[in-house]
Amino acid sequence: MTKLLENIHRAVNIGLVNEMKIVADRMGIDIFEVVDAAATKPFGFTPYYPGPGLGGHCIPIDPFYLTWKAREYGLHTRFIELSGEVNRAMPEYVVGKLIDVLNDHSKALKGSRILILGIAYKKNVDDMRESPSVEIMERIQAKGAKVAYSDPHVPVFPKMREHHFELSSVELTADSLGSFDAVVLATDHDRFDYELIKQHAKLIVDSRGIYRESSTKIIKA
Repeated sequence: MTKLLENIHRAVNIGLVNEMKIVADRMGIDIFEVVDAAATKPFGFTPYYPGPGLGGHCIPIDPFYLTWKAREYGLHTRFIELSGEVNRAMPEYVVGKLIDVLNDHSKALKGSRILILGIAYKKNVDDMRESPSVEIMERIQAKGAKVAYSDPHVPVFPKMREHHFELSSVELTADSLGSFDAVVLATDHDRFDYELIKQHAKLIVDSRGIYRESSTKIIKA
């Protein structure tokens, strides 16, 4: 129960900030600036940052063990299930933002070349379990785009239970970045050269708040 409480605490708070991201974006407010400002309160606030969805095993899966068990006791775990709904919707939200930024530049997603930056479920690891990046890739491919990825921790797309791509990691260079219609920053590995990406990518969909400035080239997701 202690393990579940810790996992659920994170799942619920990440779900909350992901929902706040959508509200703030509609209002023209940068949610990352909001979280940074709220985190200056010395006590009573723990910063959680939004992202493209949840991966791993602990947060997206383990809380639902308690949901299942609670039903035996006639209980409905509303916070757990609601946060799960919000977090599971994030890959679709990111793809929607990609469609928007391409449309703003008179391009369609169908036929575009899209590079996903980071396919591990969190930064600086090679763990692919439940990675939201993979769902983003599948949604992009299903809409007729050509998808590729770059991840210094995952040189070749691994065999997975439900997902399969015959792909290898693209080396990030000025030429390779410029060959894609847009890049989607899904996992914020420290080994990425973010200045190189900003200089040479045509369009950037940033789901991690790496780029804090506003421009027509960079869109927050």
